[in-house]
Amino acid sequence: MTDTGLPCLDLLEATPGILRGLMSELTDDDARWKPAPDRFSVAEVLAHLSHSEGHCYRMRLDRFLAVNRPTFEPDDAQMYLDLYRDADPEDAFDHFEEQRKTNIEYLRDLPSDAGSRAALHREAGEITLNQMLHEWALHDLGHIRQIAELVRARKYLKGAGPLGSSYQLKP
Repeated sequence: MTDTGLPCLDLLEATPGILRGLMSELTDDDARWKPAPDRFSVAEVLAHLSHSEGHCYRMRLDRFLAVNRPTFEPDDAQMYLDLYRDADPEDAFDHFEEQRKTNIEYLRDLPSDAGSRAALHREAGEITLNQMLHEWALHDLGHIRQIAELVRARKYLKGAGPLGSSYQLKP
């Protein structure tokens, strides 16, 4: 819990720095590398995070606060694959980082009872803002793990030589 009583804000605030550290040694080619045609590159994950930040999470946050018990449609990343393809990793990350900073500042100013505001999610049923914040943290952590695995496979596995042979990476 943070000062306001809303959960997960410290983790959500830390995410851009964690990602920046993971990507610190990536070249543009590394960020665009895909382990398989049906898998995401780091650049595509960053584009997804940037898109989700505004078009899913911020939109829902605003509706939680403006409308009594709003209704949310499920969000499906597969619907936006064309947006993510060929994304510039630095532009996507910069946009994500900027949006996240604004969102955290906004969330930190909310009263603690805002977390109990409810919405109807068409797939999950009734949810609260606190529950969405937890899901937002889950989403971040999943993509942090995904980017870490891509970085491991692209930048460090080969360089580890025979020491890397026991690692079972699934980027």
